[in-house]
Amino acid sequence: MITDHAIYKHLAQKNDNKIVLLVLDGLGGLPLTPDGRTELETADTPHLDRLAAEGSSGRSIPVRPGITPGSGPAHLSLFSYDPIIFDIGRGVLEALGIGFELEAADLAARGNFATVDADGLITDRRAGRISTAECQRLCTKLQAETSLADDGYEIFVKPVKEHRFVLVIRGAGLGGQLTETDPQTVGKAPLPVNDESNTPEGAHTAALVNKWVAQARAVLAGEPRANSLNLRGLAQDPGLPLFTDITQMRAAAIAVYPMYRGVAKLVGMDVIEFDGDRPQHEIAALQRVWNEYDFFFIHIKKTDSYGEDGNFDAKVHEIEAVDQVIPDLLALDPSVIIVTGDHSTPAKMRSHSPHPVPTLFWGTGVMADQTTAFGERASEAGGQGIFHATQIVPLAMGYAGRLSKFGA
Repeated sequence: MITDHAIYKHLAQKNDNKIVLLVLDGLGGLPLTPDGRTELETADTPHLDRLAAEGSSGRSIPVRPGITPGSGPAHLSLFSYDPIIFDIGRGVLEALGIGFELEAADLAARGNFATVDADGLITDRRAGRISTAECQRLCTKLQAETSLADDGYEIFVKPVKEHRFVLVIRGAGLGGQLTETDPQTVGKAPLPVNDESNTPEGAHTAALVNKWVAQARAVLAGEPRANSLNLRGLAQDPGLPLFTDITQMRAAAIAVYPMYRGVAKLVGMDVIEFDGDRPQHEIAALQRVWNEYDFFFIHIKKTDSYGEDGNFDAKVHEIEAVDQVIPDLLALDPSVIIVTGDHSTPAKMRSHSPHPVPTLFWGTGVMADQTTAFGERASEAGGQGIFHATQIVPLAMGYAGRLSKFGA
């Protein structure tokens, strides 16, 4: 795994070769058909299979063996940042993803609107995936009817997408290592925010957040579905070394969901604006900016969403939709293509899982292995073997001739 970027920064060299990192969120799955195939193995993917046959496949581990990753850490790993060393709260990623201008001392949290019963127990962690318009209305309501001004702090409540929102608290003396309120399951009550740093600023910040949460839940209590909320990923911007400085590549991010735009922006990528939310819209954005960048991160979200919903067939269809745009990607003549996921989200489990992620490399510098299709078991037999996801970008740079020789 990559723990030191200095050697790659030293060896990075510029050329005209372009690299595409195509991430199907939650790509990996588990067998759930009568003949024992996964979503990826079930999907009709002639173009991805061609890339696998002409390239080299393997399986990547986002964090450590056996650990189920969150989306933020998993994407940092894809960009070559070991998530154990670079631990970034999801709130920061969400805030940056919607274009919020975080200040260094700000505390950011990712919020989920939720549904609770009369006893205060969670019945739906996502409030039925309310519409983005409903989320906007609720955020406007919370912004107007909650406050920490008496404590000397400013608050910002901003909509993200569907049930997700961002809370930012601005003022002096914030800090600590704050826990989340979401118990990650239904049938339980939300948790209080605690500080695990055992510092005065941490205890102070936890008390502030709990005060705001109590206000917010009181405001939401009469709502039909989103009658509560939870906070996750409470953190401040850590100031990461920049991907563009390490790799000497101009990097662009093409993603629909704000969180993934946020993690790309955090490491110094330019976020590309575009209309639409389907794979063909993302490829159209790629075509538009192709001559301006060297590295392209393309993120497909719905493979993960359908996995979390337990919708095996819909996840299969989304993989097929991505396969259909591969010819348009190849027409741009990239030097290296990587196809992978940030983690596995089997529909069978309805959640992220610790399973290694199918990953393929295709390009002029990639030696073909014996695989002829793209899938979990095919990748298991591929020439790349099993490796840490932080190695993906360095491997692609090597295949693209973007790393000079080490030593005499």
